[in-house]
Amino acid sequence: MRNTILSVFIGVNILFGILVYFIPQTGTIILFSISIILLLIAIYDSLQTQHSLLRAFPLVARLRWLFEEERDKIQQYFIEDNLNGTPINREKRSLVYQRSKAQIETVPFGTQHNVYAKGYEFVKHSLFPKDHHNIAGERVLFGSDKCLKKYNASLINISAMSFGSLSKNAIMALNQGAKMGNFAHNTGEGGISPYHLQGGDIIFQVGTGYFGAGKSVNGKRVFDDEVFKENAIRPEVKMIEIKFSQGAKPGHGGILPAKKNTEEISKIRSVEPFTRVDSPPSHSAFTDFDSMISFIQKVRDLSEGKPVGIKFCVGNNEEIEEMIKAFAEANNYPDFITVDGGEGGTGSAPIEFTNYIGTPLLEGLVFVNKLLVKYKLKNQIKIIASGKAIDAFDIVKYIALGADAIAMARSFMLSLGCIQARECNLDTCPVGVATQDDDLVKALVVEKKNVRVKNYHNKTIAAVKEVVAAMGVESIPDLKPNQVFRRQKDQEINSLEELYY
Repeated sequence: MRNTILSVFIGVNILFGILVYFIPQTGTIILFSISIILLLIAIYDSLQTQHSLLRAFPLVARLRWLFEEERDKIQQYFIEDNLNGTPINREKRSLVYQRSKAQIETVPFGTQHNVYAKGYEFVKHSLFPKDHHNIAGERVLFGSDKCLKKYNASLINISAMSFGSLSKNAIMALNQGAKMGNFAHNTGEGGISPYHLQGGDIIFQVGTGYFGAGKSVNGKRVFDDEVFKENAIRPEVKMIEIKFSQGAKPGHGGILPAKKNTEEISKIRSVEPFTRVDSPPSHSAFTDFDSMISFIQKVRDLSEGKPVGIKFCVGNNEEIEEMIKAFAEANNYPDFITVDGGEGGTGSAPIEFTNYIGTPLLEGLVFVNKLLVKYKLKNQIKIIASGKAIDAFDIVKYIALGADAIAMARSFMLSLGCIQARECNLDTCPVGVATQDDDLVKALVVEKKNVRVKNYHNKTIAAVKEVVAAMGVESIPDLKPNQVFRRQKDQEINSLEELYY
């Protein structure tokens, strides 16, 4: 240990001597200062008792923390190829950037995918493709026979991301982009902030913490009719989504890290500032299926007849079927169901919940669709699929498996300039998307990014229509699971209908 300190000291002083020789006055001051600082750090490292590596290798071992902190960026920029990056690979990230910036999005020389590998998916084209300009189905009408104010939504909308999880500039850019592109922006469970009110259509999400829809009573968050109604009847609010769970942390409840819970955010949520805010895992407004149905109708009435939906990641299959059956027997049901996949994104979640809890989207989507058909509710309840959709093929696949519309979160974050730094829970997002640090937030220029949000949406819709046209299908809702294929093994290809239906 002392030899290490001596080596560092000798090395620094050799540099000190060289610099002093060539630039005597300035070099002396600079190198003397550096030498003293490094020596003091080395001595401190050798005496501290928290880190064994620093005691054994003073100063030098600090490089480990530097490389570890920048590991994700090093991996992304220098190691991963176009297809092996996670959660979203470089090929798909680049596609979002290109569409957002209205840049060239074609690729040269051929696919990089191994089309003979197990799991490779594709659609088959027609000898008689349609004119993609005439493909119908880019708008979806939400509202069952219980709904008074139906909403004609876009096929693609922004999935739930709260102010708090995202910065005010990110929220403003998303909402303004939604207005420009005529699609909807889900508030997330953090409530409606001034930054959501930029003129874009809003899906008002009501989570288990009832932020923007309730209040605290004896330390417990409860639903409040007046608080909810004040927000729900806003003209910008087109639909209400009651969140039961989300794919990234199903059964856990949302998490707002203390560093991101600013004074402004705490006022919107009616919580203590700079404290970690954990939403309850379940709703206090209902405890069984009968009271759930009553609550859904109550929310519909308070919102003056707007479409009301529920969001969940599929868990216990028997519970989900019992719920759908209860809807059918009561002849009262939500207007839509948002099915979130276990692969869904989040700003903050325990790793066990992110990795090991919740049904992946494809299986969850198919299961819910089958139940709605079984109980004759498919014509009343729309399905929104939410789970890592990025490009037109993802959307075509989800629609073919039963979805009516798509909710996208991380892809719209990428359109804002997200670089997948994976620092959302640390309040250090380097591009100002998922942080409340004022200096970092300023990096995101709303007037530039809102256009990119609109571009990404519009160009992806256009790409969906081109794919559907190539398949010889005239309308997006006409897509069927027997039109999408997956390689299971060598010389064995099955349609998704064979695999899931």
